[in-house]
Amino acid sequence: MIELLKEPWPWYVSGPLIGISIPILLILGNKMLGISSSLRHTCAAVLPGNVAFLKYNWKSEMWSMFFALGIFIGGFIGGNLLNNGEPVKISAETVEDIKALGINSFEGLVPSDIFSWDAVFTLQGLIILVFGGFMIGFGSRYAGGCTSGHAIMGLSSLQWPSLVAVIFFFVGGLIMTHLIAPVLYSIL
Repeated sequence: MIELLKEPWPWYVSGPLIGISIPILLILGNKMLGISSSLRHTCAAVLPGNVAFLKYNWKSEMWSMFFALGIFIGGFIGGNLLNNGEPVKISAETVEDIKALGINSFEGLVPSDIFSWDAVFTLQGLIILVFGGFMIGFGSRYAGGCTSGHAIMGLSSLQWPSLVAVIFFFVGGLIMTHLIAPVLYSIL
């Protein structure tokens, strides 16, 4: 049984398992799945102050903070305790596209040329991590949720704003991948 947990699960198993969590949350708890809102709940819980955005009953949303903590713990268990030791399989085309940008070293799925302690303290790392992190945070707040929240919860509950958000998340990703990233990497 433990060996089954060490292998990647196919999409037709993991996808429905994720998908079935939506009606379970809605039917059993009248809850909406979303992770980016747990940051707001955490800030409201730990930051004393007079910020109107953080003044609400965050205790009613404690479940989402435990859910986010469970994701973190599950990721740690999956990445460390259930790791089968084999590198994650990435398509050859993807690897070649990434190498064409000048990114040559990987640690699993993460290009260590960008996401390592050495890279953080370079101009390229600072721009990518700080500016990219800001844009992701701003986009999640502006769109009223993150990519997975809109794609999994919003689309399954037939919300028009989620469809629009998901379309533009993909358009933005394509623009970044094919237009902005090549220019950014050639400059830096």
